[in-house]
Amino acid sequence: MSNYQVSARKYRPVTFDSVVGQSALTTTLKNSIKSGRLAHAYLFCGPRGVGKTTCARIFAKTINCLHPDPVTGNACEECESCKAFNEQRSYNIHELDAASNNGVEDIRQLIEQVNIPPQIGKYKVFIIDEVHMLSTAAFNAFLKTLEEPPAHAIFILATTEKHKLLATILSRCQIYDFNRMTVQDIVGHLQRVAEQEGITYENEALNVIAQKADGGMRDALSIFDQVASFCQGNITYKQTIDDLNVLDYEYYFRLVDYFSENKIPEIILTLNEILSRGFDAQHFIGGLNTHLRNLLISRDESTVKLLETSDDVRQRYIEQSKRLQPRFIYAAIRKCTDCDLSYRQSQNKRLLVELTLIEIAQCASGTDDALPSGRRPTKNILKPIFSALTSAKAETKESATSQAQTPSQTQVTTQQTTKDQAQPQVKPQISVRPQARPVVSHLQSSSFSIKAQAQNQAPSAAPSHSVFTNTSSGANIKVLANLRLTQDSLEDQWLNYADMLPIEDTALAQRMRNIEPVLNGNTICLTVENKNAEAQFRQVSMQITDWFRKLFNNPSLTLAITVNVPTESKVLLSKGEQYKIMCKENSALEKLREAFDLIIG
Repeated sequence: MSNYQVSARKYRPVTFDSVVGQSALTTTLKNSIKSGRLAHAYLFCGPRGVGKTTCARIFAKTINCLHPDPVTGNACEECESCKAFNEQRSYNIHELDAASNNGVEDIRQLIEQVNIPPQIGKYKVFIIDEVHMLSTAAFNAFLKTLEEPPAHAIFILATTEKHKLLATILSRCQIYDFNRMTVQDIVGHLQRVAEQEGITYENEALNVIAQKADGGMRDALSIFDQVASFCQGNITYKQTIDDLNVLDYEYYFRLVDYFSENKIPEIILTLNEILSRGFDAQHFIGGLNTHLRNLLISRDESTVKLLETSDDVRQRYIEQSKRLQPRFIYAAIRKCTDCDLSYRQSQNKRLLVELTLIEIAQCASGTDDALPSGRRPTKNILKPIFSALTSAKAETKESATSQAQTPSQTQVTTQQTTKDQAQPQVKPQISVRPQARPVVSHLQSSSFSIKAQAQNQAPSAAPSHSVFTNTSSGANIKVLANLRLTQDSLEDQWLNYADMLPIEDTALAQRMRNIEPVLNGNTICLTVENKNAEAQFRQVSMQITDWFRKLFNNPSLTLAITVNVPTESKVLLSKGEQYKIMCKENSALEKLREAFDLIIG
């Protein structure tokens, strides 16, 4: 047990050829070593666990090798310098952790060591890890030595946050940017490690480990050791996701199938199963959004290569994406994104996620009102969720009605229907769409006439009112014309008018809902809160007045707008006036002033 070594250290690369995922960078370093064109300062920057310190050590060992390979340029591993390096006793390589040694005194000690020439080899290499952690004073003390070091000294700075370094440091170094490890590179390296360790594995399990590592090889090897211990030498996909607490992609594939079939109960139960396993709802929404993104890029052969997953899972993405419309995927991604942004502010987070999933399922039905077009609809219309139950009740009701109807009634109904088809009744219906300012011109151009409508109908069936229908806001809103003008009817139609305004006049509609009109004879009195509201209502006062005149058939109706001015006013009093008022309430104050000879300002 004492000889056990973790995979991240055991399989650490010892040559440039064994470095994974940095071929362009290692080739540049090898060529510079073979040509003898070495800089005095290098800066290795990139994410964690991608090989910055490893490449710095390989570079330091190679340039000090006494017999390098003339073809490959690699170290011979047999000379005294290489053996000292491999046994970690070389005096030509000095490593400084700037995270814990970031002061001026630490840099001064480093500068003193720089002046000592190497005993074996040509160069002394100083590797400063996490160099961005140095203090400003330490950077300033290091600048002169970094710019003009001795001929035998080479500095290699490593950092994960290049943007924190001073521009004077960056200008003195050759900068090498290390790339994040791709999933394919990590999986390939894990396969080689597993084969050498005698561990069996499933490719999907290694893909999960690679994705969990997020581009870092060191993290991937650490996770690999953890999973290998849990699985006892047989790494399977099921055991891997259980050990790492990763949400299985099978849930996402199943949910998308439920979306396409509009199976709301199954969707809600699947969400409950995910939450009962301890997964966070926001983490689930983020994973679903990633799954939808993968479906989107799977629709094109040129972008399917962006999927960082195994070949079997990639094929499943391609097959499922072919069964979906692109408009549905766009709408689903938008709704998941909105849910993710609103999650932290929501008081009932689970309900927010459930409603999002229901809306996504209804987007998949293919109706245009649920899919995004040029602009979003003013109202989200939720279609029936439990459609099977609704249709069953409708069939039961229809069956009961047909059984209760006698044959004679059926015959009469059939004759009446034939008669109605032969002589269709024409019921005039006027469509009025008040849209902010164009209301007046629209009403003037419409053939609105109460008398004409009354003449077109039979005297025995003359209605007391006619119907207006407005669909400009996306919903069917009905208001009644030829009403009797009362306070209650005015308030109702005032709200109806606000609801019928188009989306461009949302601010006006909201103000109308917050104001209660008062009927005073033939005058509609409005009390607004400030001058801005007064100006806004005066701009549309003619449209509003004309609409209500025709609605109530009252040409003398007018609109009065007043501003609510506070009745109380504060009067500023001087100190002398305040003192006089206080003396009236308490006469002892004047005696106190005379006793101490005080002056009231």
